[in-house]
Amino acid sequence: MSWNSYNQSIVRYPHLGFSLDLSLMDIEDGYFASLEPKISKAFTDIAALESGAIANPDEGRMVGHYWLRNPSLAPTAELKQAITGPIAALKDFAEKVHTGGIRPPSGGSFEQLLLIGIGGSALGPQLVNEAIGQDARMPIYFFDNTDPAGFDTTLAKLENVGLAKTLVIVISKSGGTAETRNGMLEAKAAYESAGLDFGKHTCAVTGVGSKLDQFAVENHFVARFPMEDWVGGRTSVLSTVGLVPAALQGIDIDQLLAGAAAMDVETRKPDLATNASMQLALAWHHAGKGRGEKDMVVLPYKDSLVLFSKYLQQLVMESLGKEHDLDGKVVNQGIAVYGNKGSTDQHAYVQQLRDGVKNFFATFVEVRKGRTGASMEVDPGTTSADYLQGFLRGTRKALHESGRNSITISIPEVTPYQLGALIALFERAVSFYASLVNINAYHQPGVEAGKKAATEFLNLLNQVRGRLTADAKTADQIAVEADANPEDVYHCLTHLSANGELQISLGKIPAEDTFQL
Repeated sequence: MSWNSYNQSIVRYPHLGFSLDLSLMDIEDGYFASLEPKISKAFTDIAALESGAIANPDEGRMVGHYWLRNPSLAPTAELKQAITGPIAALKDFAEKVHTGGIRPPSGGSFEQLLLIGIGGSALGPQLVNEAIGQDARMPIYFFDNTDPAGFDTTLAKLENVGLAKTLVIVISKSGGTAETRNGMLEAKAAYESAGLDFGKHTCAVTGVGSKLDQFAVENHFVARFPMEDWVGGRTSVLSTVGLVPAALQGIDIDQLLAGAAAMDVETRKPDLATNASMQLALAWHHAGKGRGEKDMVVLPYKDSLVLFSKYLQQLVMESLGKEHDLDGKVVNQGIAVYGNKGSTDQHAYVQQLRDGVKNFFATFVEVRKGRTGASMEVDPGTTSADYLQGFLRGTRKALHESGRNSITISIPEVTPYQLGALIALFERAVSFYASLVNINAYHQPGVEAGKKAATEFLNLLNQVRGRLTADAKTADQIAVEADANPEDVYHCLTHLSANGELQISLGKIPAEDTFQL
């Protein structure tokens, strides 16, 4: 650790209150120069992306999340209107909900929100809520899985205010995502059980003409907002996906967008020395030798950013985790991301980070302002904020002394503007890194493979159901009847048994277990 290294390795944007410190990444002189052709190509690639080039050849679509915070960049007037029109509409909708222009059929006003989505359609809004929504006008709850016990737990929380005063937001681009559809049907059943019209308590964010859009029309939803096909789920938080719930919560979405736009201005510049997103991508490249050989541990030292690592898991891992490069070669790229928050992690896995396997680099996020208002002294002359800063600096130093590298990102405080800037910083870093390692960051064939396998299991599950009788059978016997793998059949049977559809008699090994109605 040296003062000279710090001064030479920091990127600062004073007007944003932002800095990126790579001084503890131990990047040798000449490393950036050795990658100059790839760096130049990465700047060219992202310029093409922002100009409307087809970035996802699998689906033949553009990737336009950068236009969301600066619609003037959209390549056509139609695309610009597709951004500005929905923003104006959702602001108007939120204002009417807040002022009683849109209200529940039973009277009064909507007082809380239930968001139904999965992946980026839930994770982005969850990050925004946790970071800047704690004093929001309307509290928000989530169905973000297809766990029935999870549905019941959330519905019980909603009952404190009541479903009659709960506005539901269903988010799904296609409307065919099973987890979101299941959550919507569970919510609909709960509303109907309470004697309420689900449609008159619900709005949708979805693709025009999608299955969800059609369902919304048929069930007379309160409102529908478009989700464009050029916005991917993991980069959708600054689209209608994130802005509809944020506006309803009363969050300043203009500042959220402004922060992202301001970071875009700086990281759009093709100047390596001052481009924080490119520097970040190059630090990842150096740490993992361009092959993702080290994990990224995200340690934000602020409670409100506890979900930031989870958000980055999807953004980074879904974007960069690819089997093939753009030339079709098997490369198995990716960067594993995990984390929680400081200083909590110092009492959890920092022990391993310092003394265990050197398979990671850390990303510290420093929030300089401790709290709004005066702080008491917890020790003579020392506040809680002093301790938090001490733990950050101490952990950072201890890791480096043990040969562990780290990045430090600093912002003044957690506000809509600063959150928008952080989101934009990492979105562009992901794009740059993908170009550096020659992969497509904007498709996800692995996700589709998992969905296909799940569908195959559900089909087999129904076959197994149809072959159950009052006579006891083993998994092998049913597998022969269904022409299926006996282990797959066995897992179907144990699932049905656990949920009360049949009885199980245990043998010495699973193959000897028997099942009957």
